[in-house]
Amino acid sequence: MISGNSIVALSSGRLPAGVAVIRISGPQSRFVVETIAGSMVQDRVASYRQFRAPDGSVLDSGLVVFFAGPNSFTGEDIAEFHVHGGRAVVAKMLEVIAGVDDVRHAEPGEFTRRAFLNGKVDLVETEALADLVNAETEAQRRFAVQNAEGVQSELYLNWRRRLIHARAMIEAEIDFADEDDVPGSVAETVWSDIRAMIGEFERHVQGFRAAEIIRDGFEVVILGAPNAGKSSLFNALARREAAIVTEEPGTTRDLLEVVLDLEGLRVRITDTAGLRETPGRIEAIGIEKARGKAGTADLLLVLEDMVEPVPIGTVTPDVPALKIGTKVDLLRDVSIAARYDVAISTRDGTGLAELLAEIAHRAAAQVGQAGDILPSRLRHVELLNETKRFLVAAVAGDERAQELRAEELRLAADRLGRIVGAVDVEDMLDVIFSQFCIGK
Repeated sequence: MISGNSIVALSSGRLPAGVAVIRISGPQSRFVVETIAGSMVQDRVASYRQFRAPDGSVLDSGLVVFFAGPNSFTGEDIAEFHVHGGRAVVAKMLEVIAGVDDVRHAEPGEFTRRAFLNGKVDLVETEALADLVNAETEAQRRFAVQNAEGVQSELYLNWRRRLIHARAMIEAEIDFADEDDVPGSVAETVWSDIRAMIGEFERHVQGFRAAEIIRDGFEVVILGAPNAGKSSLFNALARREAAIVTEEPGTTRDLLEVVLDLEGLRVRITDTAGLRETPGRIEAIGIEKARGKAGTADLLLVLEDMVEPVPIGTVTPDVPALKIGTKVDLLRDVSIAARYDVAISTRDGTGLAELLAEIAHRAAAQVGQAGDILPSRLRHVELLNETKRFLVAAVAGDERAQELRAEELRLAADRLGRIVGAVDVEDMLDVIFSQFCIGK
């Protein structure tokens, strides 16, 4: 599908910058290059030109690259102008290009949407491109690159092909049961494969938590009694004064968060209010928030002052926890430190490297093998679960007519198709492409 109009946008980062990239896609791309660069340039070869407005005034000098469709990102003609990254330069270039007939400013994600509509990427690859643009850690980058290259899409498409084949076999047995070229007892083989697929779906969906950790972060919550050293540890991990530290109990009353990159994984550390039995009214709200956050964590750091210990008991038994002894630099009997998983001092840094290494190890264990194919969106999980429900219904319907069971297979294949975009759902497309920036 080639659009009737062309779109233009700044496709590089925040201004000012050393170089800015302005991208145009659509049937007017060639005319824009000829008008602004003075003449057409060779396809896929960067050419240095002086850029001029239609009245002959100089806009800037830089590189222009032209990609003829369909061999381009969007499948349409695309041109890129690499100009100096000043705000005034970019604003004037955009003004002149958008002033050409049938050229308008792009909407968020519109370049990628055109790529999808022209068959250059599917929906899963599109979502992976969004993840790649937003990647902050090495694990996020690897995960996004793997999916952008189509590994996840191929898994879903392969499952869909198996379902379509299974349905075809069942319907063939229904319609041509007396024909010699239709193998007998084909249904037995088909339903055996469907049962195997249900197990494959279940194992695949179980990996969603690992994908969430890669994309959103491994949740670590710091808990402890007042003055156990929670905010001091939080500041030490953040390497800045992110939390107020005083000797007055109840200083921290809200949740504070910092994001770390530990061995390529995103880790979110949350500081919480000190837990005690008789807090003030406002402090009690902070304690309630702390307990609620602890219930959704991947790992708890339960801090205890080894000099004046105040135990807080078990906060939530379902969440793994490390018992951390603090203020080891003030400890007279160093044998006490052996009672804790890690003994630390935020004053001299004792134990902090060991603690960070243990957090990174726990996060990596949750993520599992980096090469695993994981469902990267809740949308995928929901559609996969719907697919599985149809398959379970088809397999369980031994006494039902084969026609009804074949219909369950059709519905299952439909849900798989929606993951990669083989089935068009306009509202879903709007949500997906709205995640992108203007120039993507």
